[in-house]
Amino acid sequence: MSYIMVDIESDGPIPGDFSMICFGAVLVTEELDTTFYGKLKPVSEKFNPDALAVSGFSREETMNFDDPQKVMLAFEDWIKIHSKGRPIFISDNNGFDWMFICWYFHHFIGRNPFGFSSRRLSDLYCGLEKDTFSQWKHLRKTEHTHNPVDDARGNAEVLLHMKEEMGLKIALK
Repeated sequence: MSYIMVDIESDGPIPGDFSMICFGAVLVTEELDTTFYGKLKPVSEKFNPDALAVSGFSREETMNFDDPQKVMLAFEDWIKIHSKGRPIFISDNNGFDWMFICWYFHHFIGRNPFGFSSRRLSDLYCGLEKDTFSQWKHLRKTEHTHNPVDDARGNAEVLLHMKEEMGLKIALK
């Protein structure tokens, strides 16, 4: 199994009606040096300016991003090349990030290489701490910039901390 930390930026709250603007993925290894970054052209006319502003891109810039099908096929290839065994999707907020990635995979290429499930970093941390309100974001080393590769790397650093310092049993391949 390979853990792939994912972070997405969007221009609204749900896929289809709104668009995933960009996303980043980091293969969770000790080095955290295997990454993917995709920028996707919007799939609808609707967008929330406040949500889009978080990404740092203007609507005009996003209109020149890559075709979503092309990006999702490239991401699937990246996963196949870099994942050993079943890839496991993990993110800070898998309810949000997973929803977009899963929708885009199924909508544009008819399949999702992650299957039908994902993991939430916060839940793993809270479980180790035995406290559903435990805070973990201070453990990131990489600054949270809303560049999805930076944010995924920071979250992957926390997962490695949980493995090395807190006894989380995960096999990194």
